[in-house]
Amino acid sequence: MMARTLDAATASRFAAAALGHVTREYPNKMDHVLAGPEDVQGPRALHPIFFGSYDWHSCVHGWWTLFTLVRLYPDMPEAARIAALADELFTADNVAAETAYLERPGSRGFERPYGWAWLLMLAAEMNRPDAAADGRWSAVIRPLAAAFAERFKDFLPLATYPVRVGTHFNTAFALRLTSEAAGVLRDHDLVGLCDERVLAWYLSDQDCQAWEPSQDEFLSPALMEAAVMQHILPYGEFAGWLDGFLPRLARREPATLFQPASVSDRSDGKIAHLDGLNLSRAWCWREIAAALPADDPRRPIALEAADVHLDAALPHVTGDYMGEHWLASFALLALLASDGSVQTTTCA
Repeated sequence: MMARTLDAATASRFAAAALGHVTREYPNKMDHVLAGPEDVQGPRALHPIFFGSYDWHSCVHGWWTLFTLVRLYPDMPEAARIAALADELFTADNVAAETAYLERPGSRGFERPYGWAWLLMLAAEMNRPDAAADGRWSAVIRPLAAAFAERFKDFLPLATYPVRVGTHFNTAFALRLTSEAAGVLRDHDLVGLCDERVLAWYLSDQDCQAWEPSQDEFLSPALMEAAVMQHILPYGEFAGWLDGFLPRLARREPATLFQPASVSDRSDGKIAHLDGLNLSRAWCWREIAAALPADDPRRPIALEAADVHLDAALPHVTGDYMGEHWLASFALLALLASDGSVQTTTCA
């Protein structure tokens, strides 16, 4: 059994893995609309910062992983290499190129909403008071973060319905990250807009049946909704909402939420998503537990479920590239959830 908390050795293992893929350009699965033959370009030509890690969004949260680990373990062996690589890639010219890509006519839906949320989380990590290297990259990335914040502000009022699938399009996951990031970045308008959409979409949900997992999910539609509501609702209101949303949780029902997903082939990128499902469920269970009173009988049940899912997934964070290029970020969310290390700095 691997440790269920982040320690220096685990941090170093995750950092080494991320360093091995954030500049690995190929293989690459691009989200790129071709408007003409002039648009036939490779990943690095189009994205001079986020060209690695198999796809754009994984590269973004690979960098979030690196910056978070250096903040928590500034003396880790990989710290100097991370800083040197960040200095090389996070330049004003490269950020301008990444931002310009968004202005292409075919880029309106680029990475919406998953990549948008992770980019804002990366910017927030760079902006934390104790950020790596005193946050010297936060000013550089600001124009790109502002562009994605504006995209959310334009899009969310148009989003009549939530997206409840367990993949990149899940709106609960996107707004859970975006609300946290906007709080750190002190974007009051975006925090308020996230709150409004979350409550409009999920406040009245009752008796969730949890028809999951699906074969290629890395998010639990049910638990992700509970996690974003935990983040948005005042502390005293969440337990009552959970009473209605998962009314049989104290009986460990729906049973599927307590059983880790089985991963049959980790060399298949879609099937490898299920390791991420186990990690993200662990994160959600820990967030749910943190929002319940100490004497609530559901609290130990949620913590036990988190442990079971962590035990199933942590041994597989590194190994095959189809999982290794992204799983450490989700492991980090889960491992830090218990000590508040990734919780928001409130918007003041």
